[in-house]
Amino acid sequence: MTDRSPTPHAFGAYRRKQRLRIEFEAVGGVRRDVRRRHRILDPLCAPEQQTADLAIRVRTGMAENDLQQRLGNAALHHHIAPVMDRGGSVIEACVPAEAIGWRLDRALAAAMPNLSRERLKTLISSGQVALAGMPVRDPASKAAPGPYAVAVPAPTQAHNEAQEIPLVVAYEDEHLIVVDKPPGLVVHPAAGNLDGTLVNALLHHCRGELSGIGGVARPGIVHRIDKDTSGLIVAAKHDKAHEGLAAQFKRHSIDRRYLAITSGVPKQGSGTVDAPLARSPRDRKKMAIVESANSRHAITHWRVIESLHEAALVECRLETGRTHQVRVHLQSIGHPLLGDPVYGRTRPAHQRLLKELGFHRQALHAARLGFVHPVTSETMAFESKMPADMQALFSRL
Repeated sequence: MTDRSPTPHAFGAYRRKQRLRIEFEAVGGVRRDVRRRHRILDPLCAPEQQTADLAIRVRTGMAENDLQQRLGNAALHHHIAPVMDRGGSVIEACVPAEAIGWRLDRALAAAMPNLSRERLKTLISSGQVALAGMPVRDPASKAAPGPYAVAVPAPTQAHNEAQEIPLVVAYEDEHLIVVDKPPGLVVHPAAGNLDGTLVNALLHHCRGELSGIGGVARPGIVHRIDKDTSGLIVAAKHDKAHEGLAAQFKRHSIDRRYLAITSGVPKQGSGTVDAPLARSPRDRKKMAIVESANSRHAITHWRVIESLHEAALVECRLETGRTHQVRVHLQSIGHPLLGDPVYGRTRPAHQRLLKELGFHRQALHAARLGFVHPVTSETMAFESKMPADMQALFSRL
Protein backbone atom coordinates (compact mmCIF):
# COMPACT_ATOMS: atom_id res chain seq x y z
CA MET A 1 0.00 0.00 0.00
CA THR A 2 1.38 3.31 -1.04
CA ASP A 3 2.16 5.74 1.80
CA ARG A 4 0.29 8.99 0.94
CA SER A 5 1.40 10.89 4.05
CA PRO A 6 3.24 14.08 3.15
CA THR A 7 6.99 14.05 3.13
CA PRO A 8 8.72 16.26 5.71
CA HIS A 9 9.65 18.70 2.94
CA ALA A 10 6.13 18.84 1.53
CA PHE A 11 4.61 19.12 5.00
CA GLY A 12 6.92 22.03 5.87
CA ALA A 13 6.04 23.86 2.65
CA TYR A 14 2.33 23.34 3.36
CA ARG A 15 2.65 24.68 6.90
CA ARG A 16 4.59 27.73 5.73
CA LYS A 17 1.91 28.47 3.17
CA GLN A 18 -0.83 28.26 5.79
CA ARG A 19 1.06 30.39 8.31
CA LEU A 20 1.79 33.18 5.84
CA ARG A 21 -1.47 33.40 3.94
CA ILE A 22 -1.66 37.17 4.11
CA GLU A 23 -3.68 39.33 1.79
CA PHE A 24 -2.04 42.60 0.75
CA GLU A 25 -4.60 45.31 0.19
CA ALA A 26 -3.65 48.55 -1.55
CA VAL A 27 -4.80 51.78 0.08
CA GLY A 28 -6.48 52.73 -3.18
CA GLY A 29 -8.68 49.63 -2.92
CA VAL A 30 -6.87 47.31 -5.38
CA ARG A 31 -6.43 43.84 -3.93
CA ARG A 32 -3.38 41.66 -4.46
CA ASP A 33 -3.60 38.03 -3.30
CA VAL A 34 -0.22 36.60 -2.28
CA ARG A 35 -1.27 33.15 -3.51
CA ARG A 36 -0.70 34.46 -7.05
CA ARG A 37 2.78 35.75 -6.27
CA HIS A 38 6.04 33.83 -6.38
CA ARG A 39 7.32 35.51 -3.23
CA ILE A 40 5.58 36.52 -0.05
CA LEU A 41 6.73 39.84 1.32
CA ASP A 42 8.23 39.48 4.74
CA PRO A 43 6.65 42.01 7.15
CA LEU A 44 10.02 42.26 8.86
CA CYS A 45 12.04 43.07 5.76
CA ALA A 46 13.63 46.46 5.15
CA PRO A 47 11.22 49.28 4.18
CA GLU A 48 12.74 49.62 0.70
CA GLN A 49 11.87 45.96 0.06
CA GLN A 50 8.22 46.51 0.87
CA THR A 51 5.57 48.11 -1.26
CA ALA A 52 5.12 51.44 0.48
CA ASP A 53 1.38 51.83 0.05
CA LEU A 54 0.30 48.40 1.33
CA ALA A 55 -1.64 47.72 4.49
CA ILE A 56 -1.35 44.20 5.87
CA ARG A 57 -3.92 42.14 7.72
CA VAL A 58 -4.07 38.47 8.74
CA ARG A 59 -6.39 36.16 6.81
CA THR A 60 -5.66 32.65 8.18
CA GLY A 61 -2.98 30.73 9.95
CA MET A 62 -0.58 32.62 12.22
CA ALA A 63 -2.08 33.96 15.40
CA GLU A 64 -3.16 37.56 14.76
CA ASN A 65 -1.59 38.89 17.97
CA ASP A 66 1.73 37.25 17.08
CA LEU A 67 1.85 38.89 13.66
CA GLN A 68 0.67 42.22 15.03
CA GLN A 69 3.46 42.20 17.55
CA ARG A 70 6.10 41.40 14.93
CA LEU A 71 4.70 43.78 12.35
CA GLY A 72 4.15 46.48 14.92
CA ASN A 73 7.73 46.35 16.11
CA ALA A 74 8.96 46.51 12.53
CA ALA A 75 6.63 49.38 11.70
CA LEU A 76 7.72 51.37 14.73
CA HIS A 77 11.35 50.75 13.79
CA HIS A 78 10.85 51.65 10.13
CA HIS A 79 8.57 54.67 10.53
CA ILE A 80 8.95 56.23 13.96
CA ALA A 81 12.67 55.80 14.59
CA PRO A 82 13.65 57.65 11.37
CA VAL A 83 11.30 60.48 12.36
CA MET A 84 13.08 60.85 15.69
CA ASP A 85 16.47 60.61 13.99
CA ARG A 86 15.51 63.65 11.89
CA GLY A 87 14.58 65.67 14.95
CA GLY A 88 10.89 64.78 14.99
CA SER A 89 8.87 63.65 17.95
CA VAL A 90 6.50 60.85 18.88
CA ILE A 91 3.35 61.97 20.68
CA GLU A 92 1.12 59.63 22.66
CA ALA A 93 -2.50 60.59 22.06
CA CYS A 94 -5.48 59.22 23.97
CA VAL A 95 -8.83 59.78 22.28
CA PRO A 96 -11.41 61.59 24.47
CA ALA A 97 -14.32 59.43 25.55
CA GLU A 98 -16.81 61.41 23.48
CA ALA A 99 -14.65 60.97 20.36
CA ILE A 100 -14.41 57.16 20.45
CA GLY A 101 -16.02 55.83 17.28
CA TRP A 102 -15.44 59.05 15.31
CA ARG A 103 -13.29 59.12 12.21
CA LEU A 104 -9.71 58.68 13.36
CA ASP A 105 -8.46 61.97 11.87
CA ARG A 106 -11.27 63.89 13.56
CA ALA A 107 -10.76 62.16 16.92
CA LEU A 108 -7.00 62.76 16.93
CA ALA A 109 -7.57 66.41 16.02
CA ALA A 110 -9.68 66.70 19.16
CA ALA A 111 -6.90 65.09 21.20
CA MET A 112 -4.02 67.05 19.66
CA PRO A 113 -4.85 70.78 19.58
CA ASN A 114 -1.67 71.82 17.73
CA LEU A 115 -2.25 69.61 14.68
CA SER A 116 -4.97 70.27 12.13
CA ARG A 117 -7.22 67.55 10.82
CA GLU A 118 -5.68 67.84 7.35
CA ARG A 119 -2.19 67.44 8.79
CA LEU A 120 -3.30 64.36 10.73
CA LYS A 121 -4.86 62.88 7.59
CA THR A 122 -1.46 63.13 5.92
CA LEU A 123 0.34 61.58 8.89
CA ILE A 124 -2.14 58.69 9.10
CA SER A 125 -2.01 57.96 5.37
CA SER A 126 1.80 57.97 5.39
CA GLY A 127 1.99 55.40 8.19
CA GLN A 128 3.05 57.76 10.98
CA VAL A 129 0.22 56.72 13.33
CA ALA A 130 0.19 53.38 15.19
CA LEU A 131 -2.16 51.68 17.63
CA ALA A 132 -0.77 48.88 19.80
CA GLY A 133 2.28 48.85 17.57
CA MET A 134 0.22 48.42 14.40
CA PRO A 135 0.27 51.20 11.77
CA VAL A 136 -3.15 52.69 11.04
CA ARG A 137 -3.35 54.07 7.51
CA ASP A 138 -7.03 54.86 7.04
CA PRO A 139 -8.07 58.35 8.28
CA ALA A 140 -11.72 57.27 8.06
CA SER A 141 -11.33 54.25 10.37
CA LYS A 142 -13.19 54.39 13.67
CA ALA A 143 -11.16 55.72 16.59
CA ALA A 144 -10.33 53.48 19.53
CA PRO A 145 -9.49 54.82 23.01
CA GLY A 146 -5.79 54.50 22.29
CA PRO A 147 -3.17 55.41 23.15
CA TYR A 148 -2.04 56.14 19.60
CA ALA A 149 1.61 56.79 18.80
CA VAL A 150 1.76 59.74 16.40
CA ALA A 151 5.14 60.37 14.79
CA VAL A 152 5.40 64.04 13.85
CA PRO A 153 8.39 64.79 11.60
CA ALA A 154 10.37 67.90 12.35
CA PRO A 155 9.13 70.73 10.10
CA THR A 156 11.29 71.28 7.07
CA GLN A 157 12.88 74.68 6.84
CA ALA A 158 11.15 77.26 4.68
CA HIS A 159 13.05 78.27 1.56
CA ASN A 160 12.68 81.91 2.57
CA GLU A 161 15.48 83.44 4.61
CA ALA A 162 14.92 84.56 8.19
CA GLN A 163 15.80 88.26 8.42
CA GLU A 164 16.07 90.54 11.42
CA ILE A 165 13.51 93.20 10.55
CA PRO A 166 11.98 95.27 13.40
CA LEU A 167 8.35 94.42 14.13
CA VAL A 168 5.66 96.06 16.23
CA VAL A 169 3.92 93.14 17.94
CA ALA A 170 0.39 93.87 19.17
CA TYR A 171 -0.09 90.38 20.64
CA GLU A 172 1.71 87.04 20.69
CA ASP A 173 1.32 83.60 22.27
CA GLU A 174 2.46 80.08 21.37
CA HIS A 175 -0.31 79.77 18.77
CA LEU A 176 -0.38 83.04 16.82
CA ILE A 177 1.04 86.53 16.49
CA VAL A 178 -0.63 89.86 15.64
CA VAL A 179 1.65 92.43 14.02
CA ASP A 180 1.11 96.14 13.38
CA LYS A 181 2.58 96.34 9.88
CA PRO A 182 4.21 99.60 8.79
CA PRO A 183 3.57 101.00 5.30
CA GLY A 184 6.09 99.88 2.71
CA LEU A 185 6.52 96.33 4.07
CA VAL A 186 5.46 93.56 1.68
CA VAL A 187 3.64 90.71 3.43
CA HIS A 188 4.76 87.70 1.38
CA PRO A 189 7.79 87.11 -0.87
CA ALA A 190 6.97 87.25 -4.57
CA ALA A 191 8.58 88.25 -7.83
CA GLY A 192 10.31 91.57 -7.29
CA ASN A 193 10.18 91.19 -3.49
CA LEU A 194 12.01 87.97 -2.66
CA ASP A 195 13.17 89.16 0.75
CA GLY A 196 12.69 91.99 3.22
CA THR A 197 9.07 90.92 3.72
CA LEU A 198 6.88 90.31 6.75
CA VAL A 199 7.35 86.55 6.27
CA ASN A 200 11.14 86.96 6.42
CA ALA A 201 10.75 89.03 9.59
CA LEU A 202 8.44 86.48 11.22
CA LEU A 203 10.79 83.60 10.40
CA HIS A 204 13.44 85.42 12.45
CA HIS A 205 11.15 86.65 15.22
CA CYS A 206 9.43 83.26 15.71
CA ARG A 207 12.49 81.05 15.23
CA GLY A 208 12.14 77.85 17.20
CA GLU A 209 8.40 78.42 17.75
CA LEU A 210 6.99 77.42 14.36
CA SER A 211 5.79 73.82 14.53
CA GLY A 212 5.00 73.86 10.84
CA ILE A 213 2.24 74.83 8.45
CA GLY A 214 1.71 71.76 6.29
CA GLY A 215 5.00 70.38 7.61
CA VAL A 216 7.02 73.51 6.73
CA ALA A 217 8.43 75.81 9.41
CA ARG A 218 6.80 79.02 8.25
CA PRO A 219 4.22 81.47 9.58
CA GLY A 220 0.67 80.82 8.44
CA ILE A 221 -0.45 83.97 6.65
CA VAL A 222 -4.25 83.84 6.38
CA HIS A 223 -4.85 87.35 5.03
CA ARG A 224 -2.77 90.07 3.44
CA ILE A 225 -2.44 93.82 3.47
CA ASP A 226 -1.13 95.77 0.49
CA LYS A 227 2.49 96.85 0.65
CA ASP A 228 1.61 100.53 1.15
CA THR A 229 -1.28 99.89 3.53
CA SER A 230 -0.44 99.87 7.22
CA GLY A 231 -2.07 98.12 10.14
CA LEU A 232 -2.95 94.87 11.89
CA ILE A 233 -2.36 91.41 10.47
CA VAL A 234 -2.49 87.99 12.17
CA ALA A 235 -0.31 84.94 11.43
CA ALA A 236 -0.51 81.40 12.79
CA LYS A 237 2.40 79.47 14.28
CA HIS A 238 1.05 75.97 13.68
CA ASP A 239 -1.48 74.04 11.61
CA LYS A 240 -4.34 74.06 14.10
CA ALA A 241 -4.24 77.84 14.55
CA HIS A 242 -3.91 78.34 10.81
CA GLU A 243 -6.90 76.13 10.09
CA GLY A 244 -9.03 77.86 12.73
CA LEU A 245 -8.22 81.37 11.54
CA ALA A 246 -8.70 80.45 7.89
CA ALA A 247 -12.15 79.05 8.69
CA GLN A 248 -13.17 82.35 10.30
CA PHE A 249 -11.99 84.33 7.30
CA LYS A 250 -13.93 81.96 5.04
CA ARG A 251 -17.09 82.50 7.13
CA HIS A 252 -16.48 86.28 7.04
CA SER A 253 -16.72 86.37 10.83
CA ILE A 254 -13.48 88.32 11.30
CA ASP A 255 -13.96 91.95 12.43
CA ARG A 256 -11.79 94.03 10.10
CA ARG A 257 -12.08 97.80 10.06
CA TYR A 258 -9.96 100.23 8.10
CA LEU A 259 -9.47 103.97 8.41
CA ALA A 260 -9.34 105.73 5.06
CA ILE A 261 -8.89 109.34 4.02
CA THR A 262 -10.93 109.88 0.89
CA SER A 263 -10.77 112.49 -1.80
CA GLY A 264 -13.94 114.53 -1.33
CA VAL A 265 -16.72 114.10 1.23
CA PRO A 266 -19.45 111.53 0.51
CA LYS A 267 -22.90 113.12 0.44
CA GLN A 268 -24.39 110.35 2.53
CA GLY A 269 -23.03 109.67 5.97
CA SER A 270 -22.81 105.93 5.45
CA GLY A 271 -23.48 103.19 2.96
CA THR A 272 -22.67 99.75 1.63
CA VAL A 273 -20.92 98.79 -1.59
CA ASP A 274 -21.92 95.31 -2.73
CA ALA A 275 -20.03 94.79 -5.98
CA PRO A 276 -18.03 91.78 -7.27
CA LEU A 277 -14.33 92.18 -7.99
CA ALA A 278 -12.01 90.64 -10.56
CA ARG A 279 -8.95 91.51 -12.60
CA SER A 280 -9.59 94.48 -14.83
CA PRO A 281 -10.04 93.36 -18.45
CA ARG A 282 -8.20 96.53 -19.52
CA ASP A 283 -5.30 96.43 -17.08
CA ARG A 284 -4.38 93.07 -15.51
CA LYS A 285 -2.43 94.81 -12.74
CA LYS A 286 -5.60 96.43 -11.45
CA MET A 287 -8.79 95.13 -9.88
CA ALA A 288 -12.20 96.31 -11.05
CA ILE A 289 -15.91 95.79 -10.49
CA VAL A 290 -16.67 93.07 -13.00
CA GLU A 291 -19.71 90.86 -13.50
CA SER A 292 -18.24 87.58 -14.72
CA ALA A 293 -17.74 83.94 -13.79
CA ASN A 294 -14.33 84.82 -12.38
CA SER A 295 -15.61 87.64 -10.16
CA ARG A 296 -15.56 87.29 -6.38
CA HIS A 297 -18.32 88.51 -4.10
CA ALA A 298 -17.22 91.64 -2.20
CA ILE A 299 -19.01 93.82 0.36
CA THR A 300 -17.73 96.95 2.12
CA HIS A 301 -19.71 98.89 4.74
CA TRP A 302 -18.54 102.50 5.20
CA ARG A 303 -19.35 105.53 7.33
CA VAL A 304 -17.96 109.04 7.51
CA ILE A 305 -16.22 109.75 10.80
CA GLU A 306 -15.17 113.33 10.11
CA SER A 307 -15.40 115.78 7.21
CA LEU A 308 -12.10 117.45 6.24
CA HIS A 309 -10.92 119.97 3.65
CA GLU A 310 -12.26 118.44 0.42
CA ALA A 311 -11.63 115.09 2.07
CA ALA A 312 -13.08 112.82 4.74
CA LEU A 313 -11.96 110.33 7.34
CA VAL A 314 -13.99 107.19 6.62
CA GLU A 315 -14.25 103.89 8.48
CA CYS A 316 -14.64 100.83 6.26
CA ARG A 317 -15.84 97.53 7.70
CA LEU A 318 -15.05 94.59 5.48
CA GLU A 319 -17.56 91.78 5.17
CA THR A 320 -15.26 90.12 2.65
CA GLY A 321 -11.54 90.57 2.06
CA ARG A 322 -10.65 90.81 -1.61
CA THR A 323 -7.55 92.27 -3.20
CA HIS A 324 -7.76 96.09 -3.29
CA GLN A 325 -11.38 95.86 -2.08
CA VAL A 326 -11.55 99.14 -0.12
CA ARG A 327 -9.63 101.04 -2.80
CA VAL A 328 -11.87 99.89 -5.67
CA HIS A 329 -15.16 100.17 -3.77
CA LEU A 330 -14.49 103.74 -2.58
CA GLN A 331 -13.41 104.72 -6.08
CA SER A 332 -16.71 103.31 -7.36
CA ILE A 333 -18.71 105.80 -5.26
CA GLY A 334 -16.57 108.70 -6.50
CA HIS A 335 -14.28 109.01 -3.49
CA PRO A 336 -10.94 107.24 -4.07
CA LEU A 337 -8.30 107.15 -1.37
CA LEU A 338 -6.14 110.22 -1.07
CA GLY A 339 -2.68 109.54 -2.47
CA ASP A 340 -3.69 106.29 -4.21
CA PRO A 341 -1.34 106.07 -7.23
CA VAL A 342 -3.44 103.37 -8.97
CA TYR A 343 -7.10 104.15 -8.38
CA GLY A 344 -7.11 107.83 -7.46
CA ARG A 345 -6.64 111.26 -9.01
CA THR A 346 -5.19 113.92 -6.76
CA ARG A 347 -7.26 117.09 -6.51
CA PRO A 348 -5.45 120.41 -6.99
CA ALA A 349 -6.28 121.29 -3.37
CA HIS A 350 -4.26 118.28 -2.18
CA GLN A 351 -1.33 118.15 -4.60
CA ARG A 352 0.83 120.67 -2.76
CA LEU A 353 0.13 119.15 0.66
CA LEU A 354 0.93 115.60 -0.43
CA LYS A 355 4.19 116.77 -1.99
CA GLU A 356 5.12 118.80 1.08
CA LEU A 357 4.49 115.84 3.39
CA GLY A 358 6.12 113.35 1.03
CA PHE A 359 2.97 111.23 1.20
CA HIS A 360 3.14 108.83 -1.77
CA ARG A 361 0.78 106.00 -0.83
CA GLN A 362 -2.91 105.31 -0.40
CA ALA A 363 -4.22 106.75 2.87
CA LEU A 364 -5.44 103.44 4.27
CA HIS A 365 -4.81 101.81 7.64
CA ALA A 366 -6.07 98.48 9.09
CA ALA A 367 -7.13 99.91 12.43
CA ARG A 368 -9.10 97.06 14.04
CA LEU A 369 -8.85 93.28 13.94
CA GLY A 370 -11.13 90.98 15.92
CA PHE A 371 -11.45 87.19 15.91
CA VAL A 372 -12.04 84.14 18.10
CA HIS A 373 -8.79 82.57 19.24
CA PRO A 374 -8.54 79.31 17.24
CA VAL A 375 -7.23 77.29 20.23
CA THR A 376 -8.56 78.92 23.42
CA SER A 377 -11.89 80.12 21.87
CA GLU A 378 -11.37 83.50 23.54
CA THR A 379 -12.85 86.51 21.73
CA MET A 380 -10.00 88.89 20.91
CA ALA A 381 -9.90 92.40 19.44
CA PHE A 382 -6.98 94.71 18.70
CA GLU A 383 -6.81 98.34 17.65
CA SER A 384 -4.03 100.37 16.06
CA LYS A 385 -3.63 104.11 15.74
CA MET A 386 -2.92 105.70 12.39
CA PRO A 387 0.82 105.75 11.63
CA ALA A 388 2.69 109.06 11.81
CA ASP A 389 2.56 109.85 8.09
CA MET A 390 -1.21 109.34 7.84
CA GLN A 391 -1.79 111.16 11.14
CA ALA A 392 0.17 114.13 9.80
CA LEU A 393 -1.96 114.18 6.66
CA PHE A 394 -5.15 113.98 8.69
CA SER A 395 -4.03 116.85 10.98
CA ARG A 396 -3.24 119.14 8.04
CA LEU A 397 -6.59 118.54 6.42
